[in-house]
Amino acid sequence: MRRALLSVSDKTGIVEFAQDLIAHHFEIVSTGGTQTALNAAGIAVTPIEDVTHFPEMLNGRVKTLNPRVFGGILARREDPDHLQTLAEHDITPIDLVCVNLYPFAETISDPEVTLADAVEQIDIGGPSLIRAAAKNYRDVLVVCDVADYDQVSLALDTPDDDMRFRKHLAAKVFHHTAHYDAVIANYLTDEAKPDTLTLTYQRKQALRYGENPQQTATFYADYQPAPFSIAAAKQLHGKPLSFNNIKDADAALGLIREFPTQPTVVALKHMNPCGIGSDAILEHAWDKCYAADSMSIFGGIIVLNRPVDLATATKMHQLFLEIIIAPGFGDDAYDLLAKKKNLRLMTVDFTTAQAPEADEIISIRGGLLRQERDDVRDDPTNFQTVSHAQPSPEQLTAIAFGLKAIKFVKSNAILVNTSDQTLGVGPGQMNRIDAVKIAVGKAENKPNFDQAVLVSDAFFPMDDCVKYAAEHGIKVIAEPGGSIRDKESIAMADALGVALVFTGNRHFRH
Repeated sequence: MRRALLSVSDKTGIVEFAQDLIAHHFEIVSTGGTQTALNAAGIAVTPIEDVTHFPEMLNGRVKTLNPRVFGGILARREDPDHLQTLAEHDITPIDLVCVNLYPFAETISDPEVTLADAVEQIDIGGPSLIRAAAKNYRDVLVVCDVADYDQVSLALDTPDDDMRFRKHLAAKVFHHTAHYDAVIANYLTDEAKPDTLTLTYQRKQALRYGENPQQTATFYADYQPAPFSIAAAKQLHGKPLSFNNIKDADAALGLIREFPTQPTVVALKHMNPCGIGSDAILEHAWDKCYAADSMSIFGGIIVLNRPVDLATATKMHQLFLEIIIAPGFGDDAYDLLAKKKNLRLMTVDFTTAQAPEADEIISIRGGLLRQERDDVRDDPTNFQTVSHAQPSPEQLTAIAFGLKAIKFVKSNAILVNTSDQTLGVGPGQMNRIDAVKIAVGKAENKPNFDQAVLVSDAFFPMDDCVKYAAEHGIKVIAEPGGSIRDKESIAMADALGVALVFTGNRHFRH
């Protein structure tokens, strides 16, 4: 008779799995709560103490850490010396180990958990058992995932052992314990920049392809994704998200959190905003967002920071859109939008939108870059007007609006906007004057252009940007300042009667 060791925190399916093992002529050895659950189901179990000849101690901290257990797992069956050692010490080989670990991640997800309680959920024996079994996978089947019970049972029915399957289970163990240890390490780490950065993610879904059809792609989510994130969003309707959808939706969520007070609608395409509108009424915020760039919004990602009502849904329904994300959808609004079978409708937890965000991590060839998010909220009281002309309070408010948005425009970036609407976006240009020309060109024929300000994500390297903007009707310009040629831009502003404001903060987004 073969021997199986079962010791699980998650009891889901363990009774049925044990019954199947018994049907395959396994003796069941078990511990603590697992033994109690199996006994309650009428399953005969050999207590671990009968194997170790030693009682559990230290409130269960030590129960399986014993040579009679690990010798039975680690002994190589083809090695006569190993078998002789087992015989000399009366150790029975263990042929299957089924263990899942203390729920550390679930424990620390409780914001009220204490450090002492968290530490008690650090499993010691469990990882040791499955690592030992995985190391000796040629002789020991190792099971660390409830989802594998049925597949293991099927494998036991086959006359020829599948070594590839055993190796797969072993690899799964080391992924599992690496993830488990990473969660613990990150929880216990106080340093902002530890010498070793250990990241762990779980596969959320396979994607049809990446940025292009010739590229394969997979979506991995943080093991505890922030509630306000695309990884935690709930998809209510529509076809699965694509690689590009996920990137755009993530950028759009980052942008919408900059506007927590008024109803706001954001439209985003290819990682750049093409329209932003704010208003006391959501439908009117949508109108402003749409009017900002009614051409580019086609096929865009829309995020609204208020539940979608029927009036707003009716207008959105008239367009081709890829995704609509909101805190919720009114029943009639959802029914209307869901008539488009491919339109993705998603909800996300906006109540946590203002919570501090984790650092940004960017993949490069051979490594990663890690940085804090650009969470600076530019304060008009810190602005410095360096020209003779002075901005009005309304224009200062417009500058603050533009600075919230420009953090999410690819550099070189220029934004032309009012206090509640973008009018023109000039993204991703290799020189700043081209970005100015694009933004002004999109904005200058709009009805409220006379109320607009121009905002730059970085300083002007020369005075040509001020000159072009002023010659095309811009009266107020905001930029961080800091160029060795600032005096030239100031002089040009004074010559053309433009108010030039230095904000003090650069907002590059590469």
